[in-house]
Amino acid sequence: MKKIPQHIIISRTDSIGDVVLTLPVAKVLKDYFPGIQIAFLGKSYTRPVIEACSFVDTFIDLNDFNHGNTLVSGHKADTILHVFPTSSIAKKAKELHIPLRIGTTNRLYHWFTCNRLIKLSRKNSLLHEAQLNLKLLAAFGIEQEFSLEAIGQSFGLTRLAPLQPEFASLLSKDRYNLILHTKSQGSAREWGLKNFIQLIRSLDLHRYRIFISGTEKERALIAPLFEAVGEMVVDITGKMPLSQFISFINQSDGLVANSTGPLHIAAALGRDAFGIYPPMRPIHPGRWAPLGASAEVFVLNKECNDCRKAPEGCHCMSEISPALIKAALDQKAGAKENLKY
Repeated sequence: MKKIPQHIIISRTDSIGDVVLTLPVAKVLKDYFPGIQIAFLGKSYTRPVIEACSFVDTFIDLNDFNHGNTLVSGHKADTILHVFPTSSIAKKAKELHIPLRIGTTNRLYHWFTCNRLIKLSRKNSLLHEAQLNLKLLAAFGIEQEFSLEAIGQSFGLTRLAPLQPEFASLLSKDRYNLILHTKSQGSAREWGLKNFIQLIRSLDLHRYRIFISGTEKERALIAPLFEAVGEMVVDITGKMPLSQFISFINQSDGLVANSTGPLHIAAALGRDAFGIYPPMRPIHPGRWAPLGASAEVFVLNKECNDCRKAPEGCHCMSEISPALIKAALDQKAGAKENLKY
């Protein structure tokens, strides 16, 4: 590459977890090219995650981009990196005459809209999603292999909003603050409320303060859990904007969830992140595990294909024992208690 771009747009306009796993791209670009300015193109609801990243200088809302905004720290973008390929964005980037437009060879529309193509297929790869994202940096001459451990330290979620007193007061000073994120908005296989209820009943409330999180729309779906163990938990579903929820996760101790955005946020923040996954490609933990020093996954050691077309009844998820997760939680809670003495 003859000329180093100075004002780069990273385009990833899908979900929170996908965005989190793309943030290390910004970190590596900053490491290789000190002084460059980076914008992250995303949807409005992921903005708090993106703006929390210290390696991103500007957020560009997708709607603004569609109306011609390509400003990166006040300058016109000279490069766009299509991490999440979307034909409309690729076409718009060409219409806006962004000089360097990077995409993959396996999207036909990239052959007509991009001027630098990287050979990359995610479908059958054995790499983690975050590693696949970094493969696109070959367009800049960056062909380093990145370990999952190194990526787990590259999220840069340090620009957090102060946690409002009404939410900070919910946290316990002498117990392990545990968030259970039971649903996934349909984006992942789910462990099931029955298992979460069993887990809650097995935990010592003198040791744990348990929060149930989720969106306002999910509260009705979580109602059976509140009916069964409502007196044992604190309901925070739909009560915080995302920026506050990120800060709340940061000040908590651990989070248990299916393969969802909050799980990836917790791992990226260095919290204890316990992810529950099916042993099914391409949604298995080999591709989508949370990355961080305190992340851990639970998955059955078996082939799982008979429920591929019936995600609502995925026994490969439901058969993961609550006792296994309780044991992992007790180990973490015990370690926290030992630090006090």
